[in-house]
Amino acid sequence: MITMNYIEDLLGYIVTAVGRVVSAILNLIFYLIYERQRSRVPPITNDILLQSATSLAKKIRTRELTSEQVVQAFIDRVEKVNPIINACIAECYNTALEEAKAVDEILDSGNLDESYSEEKKPFLGVPISVKTAFALNGMPFSSGLVSRKNVFADFDAPIVQNAKNCGAIPIVVTNCSELCMWWESANNIYGTTKNPYNTARIVGGSSGGEGAILAAGGAVLGIGSDIGGSIRMPSFFNGIFGHKPSKGIINNEGQFPMCDGKDVDYLTSGPMCRYADDLESWFNILAGSDISNLKSSGMVDVKKLKFYYMEDDGGCPVVKSLHPELRAAHRKVVEHIQSSLGIEVETINIKEMVHSLQIWSTLMSARLTGGSSFASLMGNGVEVNVWLELLKWTIGCSKHTFPAIGLGIMERFSGNDQEFNEKMIEMCDELKEKFQKLLSDDGILLYPTHPTPAPYHNQPITMMFNFAYTAIFNVLGLPATSCPLGLGSDGVPLGIQVIASHANDYNCFAVAREIEKAFGGWVKHI
Repeated sequence: MITMNYIEDLLGYIVTAVGRVVSAILNLIFYLIYERQRSRVPPITNDILLQSATSLAKKIRTRELTSEQVVQAFIDRVEKVNPIINACIAECYNTALEEAKAVDEILDSGNLDESYSEEKKPFLGVPISVKTAFALNGMPFSSGLVSRKNVFADFDAPIVQNAKNCGAIPIVVTNCSELCMWWESANNIYGTTKNPYNTARIVGGSSGGEGAILAAGGAVLGIGSDIGGSIRMPSFFNGIFGHKPSKGIINNEGQFPMCDGKDVDYLTSGPMCRYADDLESWFNILAGSDISNLKSSGMVDVKKLKFYYMEDDGGCPVVKSLHPELRAAHRKVVEHIQSSLGIEVETINIKEMVHSLQIWSTLMSARLTGGSSFASLMGNGVEVNVWLELLKWTIGCSKHTFPAIGLGIMERFSGNDQEFNEKMIEMCDELKEKFQKLLSDDGILLYPTHPTPAPYHNQPITMMFNFAYTAIFNVLGLPATSCPLGLGSDGVPLGIQVIASHANDYNCFAVAREIEKAFGGWVKHI
């Protein structure tokens, strides 16, 4: 006898099978369009570029290297790789070199007061990159919005000021997606940023320019922002480390667009870098005095942590299934923790995670947060007609990208179902309680950063909801670190996400160091 359950199961199998066929066809199409463009950046030949920021700072301070040498080495690298990957949209080389020479003069004089101590200026003379969404005095401040093409910052965002105060020297400003709300870094001012491991692939977004220039060896420390995965996805796609801090730890002011309403609770700014050795100290600098809000300080003993592992989100129908190579790589991490550290890793299944997308989307809805609509951000304060922009886009006349227009349209239909909204808000609260109870102050969750390695350019349109793996932790307010796990069979990076409970960011850093030691971390271009 054919039951209703049998019919539902059969329909489910059919939908899944059709989805896989469609996905395979689309993947073939994108492969044929973009794979012939495949290239990689040239190898790194200057040893300065292969050192951590911590190492460079020590060598500058002991005069084994000069700041000018280091800054010039990174400038030369940017000049070599940026025509290939289009990661940097503006430079401040002259100012940077002047600052580097000033650092060298002070260090050579030997007349250092307390303000130049290693404690006060741990990254003295080290060059950094900054995402264009942050105000960097004198640099473009558009976030890829055409109407702000000629807007330049006349101040430094607090996080940028913190970086400068520690002695770091900005040399470039990097690309992002339009208004920082899409996971491919492309806009109608600066174009598309390309993956340094394979230029046919995306770099992620919105901090994609940061991820790409760091991975290509053009910077050693970077500053990103994250409201749905905008630090962690670019870090994952480019094979570097990126950390989304706990809610409320780092000052978000001085960004465009700046969140308002309850969205402020979900936006975080944070560190991006190539080496786990730099992650904690760079985070401390960017956070400034706000690190006092954390529950622990200093180096955490990874052997004293408890580990949990969740293979995927449970099967959300609009999110891609986890790529087999990623699943295999994640299991190797679990095996390492169990065999090398002697810690049992508990496999868990938190059923609410399958609703990650709906939870994030509901809590981000302007109708619920009281924040500005995305359509008004597109108009730089004046709401645009998104339907008209869609029509203009079809004939090549819109100043906006298709993802931005699509988001503006989708926003019109979100937040209307009050019963559904209340259910998702309640589910989010339940998740917060579950994670707090599970992780406490010594727990770590190992979870995918993204279901697939870096897709081809424009392919995210066909898998637009895959960002759910990162987005859920923004609304939960938990710290999360994207850690590289080498390259896959197609030559682009693999990685994993490490999550701790609120205000236990240092637990993430301890695990990042262990993962780097075991799996090699960032892979240099050879």
